Amino acid sequence: MLMEICYTYHAFKRINKRKLIKVWIEETIKSPDLIKRQESKYFIIKKLNGKTLKVVYEKTRYIKVITFYFIK
Repeated sequence: MLMEICYTYHAFKRINKRKLIKVWIEETIKSPDLIKRQESKYFIIKKLNGKTLKVVYEKTRYIKVITFYFIK
């Protein structure tokens, strides 16, 4: 079962600005293609619809999405 996901104000603004569907972020968290961890931060990558999405989040009692962006 996936932990509760919340979004920082920064991430929420980016979702609204880029019109990115939250489902893409949640899918990346649920089944990433690549995971890198640095202390409490996770850097995950997933290919979606021909694009590569990178999501940065912290994991405590819940998953807090800090930011996300498409990479080449």
